[in-house]
Amino acid sequence: MIQHTRQHLLVLSLLAAASTLMGQPSGSGWLKLKVDPGRAGVFVDGKYVGPASNFGSGRKYALPPGEHKVKLVEPRYEDYETTVTLTAGKTTELRQSMKALPPAKGPFGVLRTISPEKYAAVYVNDHYMGHADEFNNFAQGLMLPVGEYDVRIEPSSGPPIKQHVKIEADKTVIVK
Repeated sequence: MIQHTRQHLLVLSLLAAASTLMGQPSGSGWLKLKVDPGRAGVFVDGKYVGPASNFGSGRKYALPPGEHKVKLVEPRYEDYETTVTLTAGKTTELRQSMKALPPAKGPFGVLRTISPEKYAAVYVNDHYMGHADEFNNFAQGLMLPVGEYDVRIEPSSGPPIKQHVKIEADKTVIVK
């Protein structure tokens, strides 16, 4: 009975290890991020991959070995760019505290976004502002100074949503 249980545990362990490895491209290196603020958007080689908090303690981003350009963008902070070198089978950790910008001046209106993909990137005047899930309900929204803006929501697949909007003081505009 003990031998049978040991064999069963060994098979389960091997299956767990195999399923973990199958989710990782072979020969990959991994990028792990410790970024303040965690909601900063992460761009790797020019492609948006999600908010920094997605690639912290529990998750890593698999990439081919070699050099990769990493850009961190958060609208209330200075953009940060660097190059990381990944080695196959190894994890490279990027730690960065972004430098805050001075607060914007009002009056303000609110932009809300509705998208079926919660991590779809939201751009205002071609500048990354966050992901759709951050601005999608009555209690959330992106405060913007009064003016006209070009808004683009880019899901990971499918066409982007583009809309020109006018933000007015104390009013909400919804882009879907």
